[in-house]
Amino acid sequence: MYIGRFIVVAPGIGAYRVSSRSFPNRQITDRSGTLTVGPTADAPETDNPYVSYNCLRSVEDSAVIGNGSHVDPIAEKLKLGYPARDALAEALLALDYEKDDYDTPRIAGVVGSETYIGTVRNDALLVRSVSEPTIVATYERDSPDAFALDAETAEEAARTVYDLEFEHPVCAVGVTTGTEIETAIVNSD
Repeated sequence: MYIGRFIVVAPGIGAYRVSSRSFPNRQITDRSGTLTVGPTADAPETDNPYVSYNCLRSVEDSAVIGNGSHVDPIAEKLKLGYPARDALAEALLALDYEKDDYDTPRIAGVVGSETYIGTVRNDALLVRSVSEPTIVATYERDSPDAFALDAETAEEAARTVYDLEFEHPVCAVGVTTGTEIETAIVNSD
């Protein structure tokens, strides 16, 4: 089954996976603690604004993960002291779903002292508090729903979501929060 890009968050841990049929030549790089999705060296050129973006940013004791340019304003709002729920809701609502051929939802999560997951689709804005592992994806699973995530470290979270049987894996990140924020990246071979 193809569910597109997806995130799984739980208190203290989260992961994001890029799955793509159209732009598989991407990887995640660490740019001084900000994790960025971008084209590989052999990727064909594109002017698609949804191919490159920050997918993980840390803010104090929290991490923001998501599938697009909305990660940055969520992180900025957290820096300003917004509660996680409000930062997610305001940024998702302001940027709205992606105006591409599929009306792709934007998905995001905040993992930290407050843990939330959210999505904005062409028909809804959904932001939920998370107390157990919860998934939201751009297709098929586009409403937050309980999901088993058997991982304790950032590396395990990234590897677990990368290896899930959903179609077209490209790359993944994992994050844990607590006394410090730890991240891990899995790029395709």
